[in-house]
Amino acid sequence: MMSVSDLSKLAYRVLHEIGEQRVRVHCLTNTVAEPITANVLLSLGAVPSLSSDPDEIPDFLRTAQSLMVNLGTPGTDRFLARRMAASSASNMGMPWVLDPVMVDRSDIRRAEAIRMIKLKPTVIRCNAGEASTLAETLEGFSGVLAGTGAVDRLRSRDYKASLTVGHPLLPKVTATGCALSAVVAAFLACHREDRFLATLAALAAFGAAGAYAGDRAQGPGSFAVALLDAFPNLTAEFIEHSIETLHVERLERTA
Repeated sequence: MMSVSDLSKLAYRVLHEIGEQRVRVHCLTNTVAEPITANVLLSLGAVPSLSSDPDEIPDFLRTAQSLMVNLGTPGTDRFLARRMAASSASNMGMPWVLDPVMVDRSDIRRAEAIRMIKLKPTVIRCNAGEASTLAETLEGFSGVLAGTGAVDRLRSRDYKASLTVGHPLLPKVTATGCALSAVVAAFLACHREDRFLATLAALAAFGAAGAYAGDRAQGPGSFAVALLDAFPNLTAEFIEHSIETLHVERLERTA
């Protein structure tokens, strides 16, 4: 269905469009992830906003093209603000990404993730442990599920895919996964016609950025800086070279 070359060209094209359109992404994320999330979006050419004040969120959503919600740094007020933002995005037809961070470690986060999934996120971006914890709830999920790790695995109602791209230092820098969820949100804003391919392209671009940074880093500290330098320097050729494996399959659906 899609070759590595096709995916690389799509990822590069959407990256260019994000910067050209100055895509605005509103992020409700944990406090640890806020700096890297904002800086990664800026390096894409996007415009991040991160206010979690319920009085401000409607204003920011009115001028945003997508939303990312991360369940870290829990608290009653934060959860209420995230539910309000997600509900508004769904009602507006705005693409939004749910990142159920560490639901496998916290009953409070798991319960909140189940509530948030009912608000119909466009994409859920999580790791294998988080996906396993939410497996029962995810059985009826109609959006895109992106389980990321050494091998990224995606599924929607119509397709599934596996993708190997990235660098071993990515998990050595805090909140890179949270930043990836924001990148997915930016890609969804620019490639609305196919949310599955938008998500796959975002993972390819982010993984290639990790490969670019890994080629230049001496360790986790310099890797974090090089990751921010990577996005404006990515080419379709470099993305293609960075992808180790890609498999996309159309799913048969019974009536």
